[in-house]
Amino acid sequence: MTGSTRWTMLTLATVGFAVNFWAWALLSPLGPRLKDSLRLSPFQQALVVAVPVIVGSIGRIPIGGLTDRFGGRLMFPAVSFATIVPVLFLGAVHSSLAALLIGGFFLGIGGTAFAVGVPFVNAWFPPERRGLAVGIFGAGMGGTAISALTTVKLVKAHGFAAPFLVTATVLAAYGVVAAFVLRDAPERSLPAEPLGRRVVAAAKLPITWRAALLYAIGFGGYVAFSVYLPTYLKTAYSLTQTDAANKMAGFVVVAVVMRPIGGWLADRLRPGPVLEVAFGVIAVMAVVQSLTPSLSPTGTIAFLVMAAALGAASGAVFALVAQQAPPSRVGAVTGLVGAAGGLGGFLPPLVMGIVYSATSSYAVGLDLLAVAAILVLILAIDTSRRLRPEELART
Repeated sequence: MTGSTRWTMLTLATVGFAVNFWAWALLSPLGPRLKDSLRLSPFQQALVVAVPVIVGSIGRIPIGGLTDRFGGRLMFPAVSFATIVPVLFLGAVHSSLAALLIGGFFLGIGGTAFAVGVPFVNAWFPPERRGLAVGIFGAGMGGTAISALTTVKLVKAHGFAAPFLVTATVLAAYGVVAAFVLRDAPERSLPAEPLGRRVVAAAKLPITWRAALLYAIGFGGYVAFSVYLPTYLKTAYSLTQTDAANKMAGFVVVAVVMRPIGGWLADRLRPGPVLEVAFGVIAVMAVVQSLTPSLSPTGTIAFLVMAAALGAASGAVFALVAQQAPPSRVGAVTGLVGAAGGLGGFLPPLVMGIVYSATSSYAVGLDLLAVAAILVLILAIDTSRRLRPEELART
């Protein structure tokens, strides 16, 4: 295989991830608008934006296993085409909480694209370059920034259905291109066992659950803020819906840029040191933000530094997975770890909604994030000590 082919496949996979994540995040920027128009409680509003997250998270387990078996060439178009249905449904039917929850449930399909891309990209690159490659692919999570920057503006200019129609069109175009252009790596390992047995075997690997816990806070924190930050900023700082969405986009961009950097650093320094620094920074910044400082500049700095640390941590975790998971089980391991990351993003919006309803403050929720970051920091240190490079190679 040529180097140019590798990078072409990586580029197409990253675009596919970004497009599907764009769809996955469509409801988040509209959270405040839906809250006002449907008179939702803080918990109901949080539930609307969180449902796609949990479905997209749990769905990564079977999708990762199916990618091991059928490859990204088939699975990327399949996921993209399937996501079009709930996108169009939500654009047409959005006048009740029940409709939003049903549409949001199936919108979660878009979030499973991550479990397609990691094994696909992993197979195209040698072990010593997988951290960087998977980190670049992970930058496709910037699709949430596209949603943040365009959704509210399109609704104001052309009506509620506009962003959903645009996204469905882009998904269809990508699905067609992917079906004709994507190719699986010639050296891709094909599993010989059934899906269920492969998932169970992946769950027994020591690296799987360590990576899952680390990713639950690293990527889970990113997902939580990317779906709940507009609501948080509007409520805590009285920002307009547009200003809140723009600031959320800035948070996403910083995290996206730092994800491949985290993977690159993990290739060179080993994942452990990168994770230890990242989670330490997250803990400190969460405590700072729990005090609800002025956005100019303390709050803004706290959020952007936290975004950088979350992005770097996400990249470093999958550098660990890409380097150490057995080639035939990368999809299954990715599904489990990716599910943990998504589940880590599902709970915080609900907790934040409950906390604010009870206390009229988000401080407790941010303090809980700091505690969680400290716990996984300890896990990262323990992982570095227990899983030496020579042990990881045998995992």
